[in-house]
Amino acid sequence: MIARITLYIIVTFLIAAHFLRMGNVIAVALCLVAPLLFLVRQRWSLLLLQWLAYVAAVVWLATAWQIVAPRWSSGEPWLRAAAILVAVAAINVLAGGLLRSRTMQERYRER
Repeated sequence: MIARITLYIIVTFLIAAHFLRMGNVIAVALCLVAPLLFLVRQRWSLLLLQWLAYVAAVVWLATAWQIVAPRWSSGEPWLRAAAILVAVAAINVLAGGLLRSRTMQERYRER
C-alpha cells in the first residue's frame, strides 16, 4: 500500500510541476494538497483521488497533442516528446488504477 501511495504522490508532484510551468498557481496548490485525502479514510476520498489521477492523464495527453501537432505539421522531430508525455499519462492511469486494489478498497470502505 505504501508503494501505491508513493507512486500517487510522485505523479501529483509531476502534474503540479506542469501547472507551475504553465503559471497556474491555484492548480499547483490543489495538486499539492490532494494527497492529504489519503488521511480521510472514506470511500469518497479514494474515488476522488482516482478521478484526479485520470484527469491528470488527460491533461498530459492534451499537452502531448499541443506539443506534437505543430512539430508534426512543420516536419520537426516529435516522436520523443510524444513518447515521454504518453508514458507519463500512462503512469498517471496506473497510479489511479492501483488505488482500485483490494487492499485500498478495504481500507477505504464505507463506515
